[in-house]
Amino acid sequence: MKKWTIADIPSQTGKLAVVTGANSGIGWNTALELARAGAEVVIAARSPEKGSDAVERIKNQLPKASVRYDVLDLADLRSVRAFAERINEAPKLDLLVNNAGVMAVPTRKLTADGFEMQFGTNYLGPFALTLLLVPALQRAKEPRVTTVSSGAANMGARRIILDDLQWEKRPYGPFNVYCQSKLADLYLMLELGRRTQGAGWNLISNAAHPGYARTNLQTSGRGIEKRNRFELLFERLTSQDSAAGAAPTLLAATSKETASGTYYAPSGLFQMVGDPVEVKVPKIAQDIEVSKRLWALSEELIGVRWPVEVPQRAAFLRG
Repeated sequence: MKKWTIADIPSQTGKLAVVTGANSGIGWNTALELARAGAEVVIAARSPEKGSDAVERIKNQLPKASVRYDVLDLADLRSVRAFAERINEAPKLDLLVNNAGVMAVPTRKLTADGFEMQFGTNYLGPFALTLLLVPALQRAKEPRVTTVSSGAANMGARRIILDDLQWEKRPYGPFNVYCQSKLADLYLMLELGRRTQGAGWNLISNAAHPGYARTNLQTSGRGIEKRNRFELLFERLTSQDSAAGAAPTLLAATSKETASGTYYAPSGLFQMVGDPVEVKVPKIAQDIEVSKRLWALSEELIGVRWPVEVPQRAAFLRG
C-alpha cells in the first residue's frame, strides 16, 4: 500500500471546513493543512485569545490562507447552538471535523448544562453540533463529518454504560470516563453514517484517532509534569508530534477513497505512531442496538432531534 502523506491531500478550494479545538495540537495542524490545500477554515475554540493566535500562526505560514476564528464551547449547549446558527448562515458546509476534547479530568466536574465534563465535551457537544449543522451540510455537494476518537475507545470498561452515562452511580475514574466518551464518538460516527445512508443522503461520516500525539491534551486533565527519565524515554519512543498525529484525521477528512464507517489511525505498534492507514473499528463500537439507544438518550439529554426526514440532496443534485 502506498504511503499516504499530506502531499496527497486533494485541492480543497471552494470548500468550507469547521475544525473544533483547532487553536492547538492536532486540531491546529488539521486546520493548517486544510487551509494550505485551499479550504476556507473556521477555527472553533473557546478562547478568543487562543483562537486569534491560532489564526495568526497559520497566516504567518500561509499569508493568503482563508482562515478565521469563531467562538465555540462544546461544554455549553447555548454556545453550540449560537455557533451552529452562525455557520448555518453560510451557503454550505463541506466538512466538519469534531476534534475538540478534554482528557482525564482529575475530579468529576459538570458542564454548563449539568453533564459530566468529559462525556459532555467529548461526545454530547459534538453530537449536538453535528445535528445542528445539518442544514449547512445538506447544502454541500459532498459533505463530510470526521470525528476524532482515541485508541482509548478500546480500553477502560470497553462498553457504554447506558444507565449511568454521567457517572453518578459509580466511583469516578478519570481515564475510564475518558475511554467511554471516545467510544461514544465511534458510535456517533457509525450511527450518523447509517442514518444519512437511510435518508438517501451522500454525507460521509468517518473517524480517526491520532495514536499517542504529544499535545496539550494530556496536560488539560491530569498533571504529568513530574515524569521520570524512563517515562520521558518511553514517550519519545512511543509518541509523535501533533503534525504526525493530525495525519489520520486529514486522511479521513480529505481522501476521495474513503466512505462512511471507515476509521483511520497510525500504522505502528498498538496504533500509537506511524503513517496513517485505515484500521478496523473496534468490535465493541459495532453494536447497533446500543448505538440506537445511545442516540435516543443523547437526543433526550440535549434536546436536539435528528432533523433529516426527506433528503434535500435529491433536489440539489437534479438542479
